[in-house]
Amino acid sequence: MDRTISPNDLKKLRDSSPFALLDVRRKSDLDASREKILGATWCDPDAMDEWLDKIPKHREVVIYCVRGGSVSNAVVDALQAVGVQARFIEGGIEGWKAAGGDTVDK
Repeated sequence: MDRTISPNDLKKLRDSSPFALLDVRRKSDLDASREKILGATWCDPDAMDEWLDKIPKHREVVIYCVRGGSVSNAVVDALQAVGVQARFIEGGIEGWKAAGGDTVDK
């Protein structure tokens, strides 16, 4: 499975397939923002050991951080290591917004 999904492909996926959407921005980045992607659940990337085994393995998981860098890569690695079909949004939430993706107030 690919490690990433483009914002445009995510828009198509939203209309065709159920998936879990996780916001894995660090707490400081989350606190500095007023928005999130609709339907996203925040999971603290610094506390992965507390939630990693609760992530569904029967459906795809899409994650995002601020810009799709080291945080997303680390979380995707950890999720894939336990058998979760996980990808991250290319460019993170900033890439999503730049591609015209919608956000909501958190």
